[in-house]
Amino acid sequence: MPPGASIQVAGITILGGMVYVGTSLKARSGSTDPCLIDPSLSVARSGDYTERQTNYWPSYSDISAAARRSYLNWLADGRKDPEADVGFVFLFFYGLERRAIIDANKDDAARADLPAIAAELRRLLNIYGETSHSFRRYAAELLDWVSLVEHPSRLYTLPVPEFPRTFELPLYMRLALGQAAVDGAPVPAHLAIAWARLEPTIYLRTPATRCVAEFEKLFAEQYRAKFGDGMVLKRNRTKLKMVYRAASSGFPASEELRLTFKDTPDVTALTGPVNTLKELVEAATQPLESYSRFMGRNADGGASLEGLLLLPATLWPNSVQRALADLRASMSEGAVALKFNELLATLGAKTTFTKERTLALARALESVNLGFEPDVLQGAKVPKPEDVVAVFVLPTAEAASRKDSAYLAASLTLELASAVASADGQFGFEEAEHLRSTVSNWKHLTGTQVQRLLAHLRLLRQAPASLTALKKRLEPLPVETRETIATFMAAVAQSDGDVSPAEMKMLEKVYKALGVEPKKVFSDVHAAASGAPAAEAVPAKAGVTTGFKLDPARIAALQQDTERVSAMLANIFKEAEEAIPPVVVPAAELEEDDATSSTGTEPGLLGLDEAHSALARMMLSRTQWSREELLDVAADLDLMLDGALERINEAAFDAHDTPLFEGDDPVTVNADILEKVEP
Repeated sequence: MPPGASIQVAGITILGGMVYVGTSLKARSGSTDPCLIDPSLSVARSGDYTERQTNYWPSYSDISAAARRSYLNWLADGRKDPEADVGFVFLFFYGLERRAIIDANKDDAARADLPAIAAELRRLLNIYGETSHSFRRYAAELLDWVSLVEHPSRLYTLPVPEFPRTFELPLYMRLALGQAAVDGAPVPAHLAIAWARLEPTIYLRTPATRCVAEFEKLFAEQYRAKFGDGMVLKRNRTKLKMVYRAASSGFPASEELRLTFKDTPDVTALTGPVNTLKELVEAATQPLESYSRFMGRNADGGASLEGLLLLPATLWPNSVQRALADLRASMSEGAVALKFNELLATLGAKTTFTKERTLALARALESVNLGFEPDVLQGAKVPKPEDVVAVFVLPTAEAASRKDSAYLAASLTLELASAVASADGQFGFEEAEHLRSTVSNWKHLTGTQVQRLLAHLRLLRQAPASLTALKKRLEPLPVETRETIATFMAAVAQSDGDVSPAEMKMLEKVYKALGVEPKKVFSDVHAAASGAPAAEAVPAKAGVTTGFKLDPARIAALQQDTERVSAMLANIFKEAEEAIPPVVVPAAELEEDDATSSTGTEPGLLGLDEAHSALARMMLSRTQWSREELLDVAADLDLMLDGALERINEAAFDAHDTPLFEGDDPVTVNADILEKVEP
């Protein structure tokens, strides 16, 4: 029956087709094919397909009437109950096997059914593949056969179909990789990801299996960063072949069904590329650990800002990326000031932000070259929702440099200057412009530090620093340093050409806070007005109003003073610098596989090392090998064949009390051991 057809047997309607119904269908072995549903045979009135009612090689004609009822019930229920006994699943599978291997070889209609058969195999594997390793192996091999019976060229350029993970890499993958090696073509990222997911020697930890889309995107980024267009594989000596072992007893036990691929190499005989994949898998898994734990506790919270902050910013969804782009577009001179709750709403936050989340936000913004003020990562007070914050562009070529003592000194100098400039109740344009110009020309700071100070200045205009708070930071400074700072503050106050009474009072407070005689304020301001050695005051003509005018010479002198003040402060801060403490994940929050494995490596088959395990896995892919073929595999793995074979058989005896293979040439693989060594 073709896919989608229906028929009644013993009063039961079977939907979906893909079964053989009739009174005669010969198998290759000469007997009635086990898959044939013969309506003339008796069927019991009831049957439970969850009970075991068949032997290892069931046949519809040989099972009991109750078992036939159970099988027909399972078919009528859509072949989908995960509690069904696997014997009934195999009975149906025998029909797919016959259709794909025997009928499709000579019948165009059967060949046209191959895509539907592949889809059905994947569906069955999703339901029964984990409950029966035997079914998973046979179904995966038939899926390989169906996918490759026509084996088109350049498979590596096509999307990879879905395959189950078994003890060996699917033949489809091996052919695609072998074709890439023959063509000298780079392995594209999508194929490398599929290889990493299906490679039996690579262990995927929980973050990679729980956060699939994020893992694959991060893996692709790491892969392209390392290989550009892709890894180019060596054309090794081991040749690719497929020997299909039929599950149905309708195929003679001695019959070998083969697919050959000319001189296409089997690159899975090489361990180097797989080791590279293991490193990339771990590099893509580690950044997802915190996000994976969050998703384990908040299955629906992955798209919230609270969850996204645990991801690298490059993995944020398009909606957040657009919000960041809009934020950049709104910047004036590389920065924008807005309320903290407005910023959070723009980025999709759902809850009030804690200190930890605010720190995470600042780190995430820096990863996309956006700075955040106040500088919470350097210990600044976490803003309240209604507080104004600044977001600014960071130069891409420089680090944040927030631990640099020169920067810390310059920041304190700027805060003192803002306190003086706002003493008259208005932090005016002239004062702000002078400070902005001065900061922009500080040559001892990096571009990143200058940008951060300019953003900080935006906040200081709205909320100037408090002298009381600054006093505690100034007390440890030497007298000479405090006097130099005081003189500089007087110059800042005079920068707009006028020092108001309120500013004079503030300067007196600054001098007092610095431990400098307040009476010196007048003389220092007068000296600044009359001009330091590097700048002469330019008196205005009588009766002429000139307005505010920045004197370039005076600004240059102030800049020199500023750099000298910052240099003095740098020595003080250098001793007090402390690193930002790393985020420590409590042991109780570690996921189970995080605590036991971080290598991304599956244990070796039979306890063997990497090379011998690879040889053993390769041998298990076929029932028989010539000595010449095994010599090629051993050469690819840098092994001496005879010693390697002896070691593998010893490991098989130690683990399962049976050899993995017998004979010298040909070497015959023990089929019974397959059930014991599969994952």
